Amino acid sequence: MPKAQFQTFSTRSRPDLSAARLKSLRSALQALGAEGLLLPRADIFQGEYLPPSEDRLAWLTGFTGSAGFAIVLKDRAALFVDGRYTVQGKAETDPAVVSVVPLAETSPEDWLRREGKPGARIAYDPALFTARGLKRFESAAADAALALVALKSDPFDPIWEDRPAAPASDIVDHAEIHAGESAEAKIRRLQEKMAELKLDSLVVSECPSVNWLFNFRAGDVPHLPILRAFALVPREGKPVLFVDAKRLAPDLARRLARSVEIVTPATAPGDGRAELSSRLRQVAASGARIRLDEESAPVLLTGVIEEAGGRADAGTDPIALMKAVKNDVEIEGSRKAHSRDGVAVTRFLNWLDTQAPKGQLTEIDAVIALENFRKEAGDLADISFPSISAAGPNAALPHYRVTEASNRKITQGLFLIDSGAQFRDGTTDITRTIAIGKTTKAMREAFTRVLKGMIAISLAVFPKGTSGAQLDSFARQFLWQAGQDFDHGTGHGVGSFLSVHEGPQRISKLGTTPLQPGMMLSNEPGYYREGHFGIRIENLVVVEKRVIKGGEREMYGFETLTFAPIDRRLIVKSMLTKDERNWLDAYHAETLKRIGKGLKGADLAFLEAACAPL
Repeated sequence: MPKAQFQTFSTRSRPDLSAARLKSLRSALQALGAEGLLLPRADIFQGEYLPPSEDRLAWLTGFTGSAGFAIVLKDRAALFVDGRYTVQGKAETDPAVVSVVPLAETSPEDWLRREGKPGARIAYDPALFTARGLKRFESAAADAALALVALKSDPFDPIWEDRPAAPASDIVDHAEIHAGESAEAKIRRLQEKMAELKLDSLVVSECPSVNWLFNFRAGDVPHLPILRAFALVPREGKPVLFVDAKRLAPDLARRLARSVEIVTPATAPGDGRAELSSRLRQVAASGARIRLDEESAPVLLTGVIEEAGGRADAGTDPIALMKAVKNDVEIEGSRKAHSRDGVAVTRFLNWLDTQAPKGQLTEIDAVIALENFRKEAGDLADISFPSISAAGPNAALPHYRVTEASNRKITQGLFLIDSGAQFRDGTTDITRTIAIGKTTKAMREAFTRVLKGMIAISLAVFPKGTSGAQLDSFARQFLWQAGQDFDHGTGHGVGSFLSVHEGPQRISKLGTTPLQPGMMLSNEPGYYREGHFGIRIENLVVVEKRVIKGGEREMYGFETLTFAPIDRRLIVKSMLTKDERNWLDAYHAETLKRIGKGLKGADLAFLEAACAPL
């Protein structure tokens, strides 16, 4: 079988080196007059995905999960992880030098209060914290009589000898045929919003927003087609983009030159922070009000602005909402991308149905096969995240990632595959749970409850102003009736050939942003029985207007974007209402109509059988 091009299965974890690396770090901190360090898994842009050169936490502790926090003191070190990573954290770290602490039991700030010695100087890198993220540690330090010390340089620089080079991928045009709006028009809309908010300047620190605003894409981070860079947008005049001009494709450079000032970073570490800081000092000197995105702007920039006499205005980046509401071109592009993806996923499901009963397939085999089917579908730029290929008890870990060490054979029971693709015209994300041989009554009943919740979101009709938090319980109600639930949100926002996880829109208990037409989200309830099996069913949807005959208010609903068969073998038909069965039959009929024309032979026969009415 061909190798995977986009996903790797080896782990970068080297817990055997942690003792020596912690010793080196403590020596470096001592030279800086500090006795401890606060270390988030973050870079200066607060990105979800990090290039290897920025993953300090993995290098130091061995932990390779996507979320974590460490506190290093003179005589101990603790790694804080959420419920997704408790098992992985313990497996990837050396317990002799790193203690894994579940966040559900103790927060980092509470641990610092308890373990920090009064008078100790605890260092932090102001490039790695937002102002809001730092505030909770300032409070903890005050309670414990500790001194927080802002570092002026990265303490890892002198000790990380084999540190990978910073990414420097080519930056290419994201054509208007995909973007649906010119960069100039986006800049005008943004500056109008800034005038409305009485902002003099805006620091754009969330990288997908930078890429969206200027209509380009790159490859600085695996699975996320972005350039990591800052931009500074004035209320009037040309925005400034801090990037090495040599990386720009010639046609893109010519286009940007008309409306954007390019400043090439000349100072290490090359991420533009020095050049941005210099511009901010100039702007702030007149007392300007400068918006910093509270979710991604480093507290380093707050200090730069305030020391120069400006007003650092922490708040929401206006681009976030602009980017979240997709235009007609982006929505149509997503439909096309999902049609290609549906063909690939259906071919994979047929392949799995044929090969899995033989008992020799592994989780990694499934990932490789699905990636290859996606490549054959055409126009694949990357996968949108490392595929979650989970057999048996591994599927009970919602964010499980298969490695060579954890790889299981796909055996009788349930198999969960959560995956996605990056196409030039759209980003996809789909989960299917599949029966492999015999399944239990408990599995089928739980699957049907999850399906009922997914259908409830799909059928939801709601008034303008409704938030994701108000819809979240629609997906949980049937699990609740059985004394069950799931511990993740029902849905996250999705970008357009950008991040598969996009805000501010989401269907979650924490989703306070009102949903608007054009917002794309996932619809993915689940159920996880620890140590036994896991279930999740996921489609992407887009908010659309609905006309209600005789209605008095503006109403919205969801258009489904994802089309691939849902395993009918796992459905307890008697648990479905007539409306639910009608939705499922209509969904499968539409799947056959859209996806069938891209299939032939055995793949088409499989789809026809899988989409038959209940």
